Amino acid sequence: MAELEVVEGIVDETLPNTLFRVKLESGVVVLAYLAGKMRLHRIKVLVGDRVQLQLDPYGGRARIVRRT
Repeated sequence: MAELEVVEGIVDETLPNTLFRVKLESGVVVLAYLAGKMRLHRIKVLVGDRVQLQLDPYGGRARIVRRT
């Protein structure tokens, strides 16, 4: 199994069902969802937080794996 690309971004907007609009360092805006471990441990993500994302290799969405 190939490693997924990890990038950093800043949360622009919160959406229902733990979805977020995140602006990457490259300026691209992606739709991201919260990783299962972050949901399990109830880690809060707010607008303006810097987060690490795993990008989907097929495009579309990203998974938030860490809040920094």
